[in-house]
Amino acid sequence: MAASPSSIRFDPDVLRRLGDYVSAHPGTSVSSAGNRLVDEALRSNEHPLVVFRDGPAGRRARLVGGPDVWQVIRAVRSARAAEPELGAEQTVALVSTTSGVSVPVVRAAISYWTAYSDEIDTLVDRADREESDARARWQREHQLLGA
Repeated sequence: MAASPSSIRFDPDVLRRLGDYVSAHPGTSVSSAGNRLVDEALRSNEHPLVVFRDGPAGRRARLVGGPDVWQVIRAVRSARAAEPELGAEQTVALVSTTSGVSVPVVRAAISYWTAYSDEIDTLVDRADREESDARARWQREHQLLGA
């Protein structure tokens, strides 16, 4: 679906800060930055414990005072695979205990995932691939060195 044009009037201070943001993020335009920031603000409004941050993996959903959403979802999947007999509450409690993330924050990650699963699944898949590649490199090195 193509974006439809719309006009938004920004207060001068907001427009200045948006311009500063665009200047600090090469390759973005006022339009693309405004779209992304409004989308993120709306998502944070829907999911109050989720904020957005830049990092090595790019811009991603992060839990307030905690890890990235994808990290919690990956932990939930790992817990389900390791302990398939656990119910939902037990799985959430296990992830909370093993990760040090409170139960409400684990639930917030799950809630965000239900709304934006494609985005989070892409990040989990990427992390899984990177981990697998790193493990394979480590194994090859140890085979070569006889360690």
